[in-house]
Amino acid sequence: MSQNLVDIKNLKLSFFTAAGEVKALNDVSIQMKQGDVLGIVGESGSGKSVTAYSLMGLVPHPGKIIGGSIAFDGHYINEMSEKELRILRGNKLSIIFQDPMTSLNPVYTIGNQIEEVILLHATKSKKIASKRALDLLNLVGINEPRRRLKQYPHELSGGMRQRVMIAIALACEPKLLIADEPTTALDVTIQAQILELMGELRKKIGMSIIMITHDLGVVANMCEKIAVMYAGKIVEYGTADEIFYNPKHEYTKGLLLSIPKISATKHEKLIPIDGTPVDMLMPPKGCPFAPRCASCMKICLKEMPPYTDINEDHYSACWLLQKAAYDTITNGVAR
Repeated sequence: MSQNLVDIKNLKLSFFTAAGEVKALNDVSIQMKQGDVLGIVGESGSGKSVTAYSLMGLVPHPGKIIGGSIAFDGHYINEMSEKELRILRGNKLSIIFQDPMTSLNPVYTIGNQIEEVILLHATKSKKIASKRALDLLNLVGINEPRRRLKQYPHELSGGMRQRVMIAIALACEPKLLIADEPTTALDVTIQAQILELMGELRKKIGMSIIMITHDLGVVANMCEKIAVMYAGKIVEYGTADEIFYNPKHEYTKGLLLSIPKISATKHEKLIPIDGTPVDMLMPPKGCPFAPRCASCMKICLKEMPPYTDINEDHYSACWLLQKAAYDTITNGVAR
């Protein structure tokens, strides 16, 4: 059996604040093989970015992993020292953050910042690093790359800065690239270009990608598998086709209904998800989505639903699926 590139098992993570314990992740499990593209979707506060930072070994204070394990390429991240993690980050494991302006150093040129990563992780000369930096800017489609190497971040547009961040992330040809809402601050045209670029680079290099976003439309064509998160838990997981055309969790259905449709009539309104997100300081005993679910049953408020397998690659945590399975068995016996 081939080893998983990413193997997160039953991960539990909390932030211990003055107000109390914020249970950011509750029993999260993710497996990926080399070359997989996974989309993690959900609204703000659902645990998407925390999952990614846990994989990078970048859980900010006062966050603490209180259960489960995180393995990447055979390494257990939660057991590694900071020195070991630094060798891994940027080399085999890279991340693109949401806002490139806060990730790039304003007092260093673009060339210096790309070369720094190459010199840190590879035993190459300054001349070879400079050549590699130029090649990377060409790879990510930046015009006049030789000139851009001498410029500072504030001299570039938002789209170009994001391309620079992708170049830095790809400097050592990582096995896994994590993209944390990389297109949020970009206009629609540039967004499409960045997504197309990432897809092309994935094919050229053969790397795996985790795409984190709150927008299902972003992952529609790019991701093969999708994990839908709500209140620190994966509530549904499946292939892109299954999530879009055969959603099983009520939260997933709500996300899909809230997407604007090209075929919509002039006065047709969007259908929002009623209610507000869960207070993670005081999460409910049962299903976290129960207070906002139109199909909520009594058991939904009392107990967390188990995962129900729809097929080999599709599962969801919803009591309605358990009820449907029970009804099917009962009806079968009754006959």
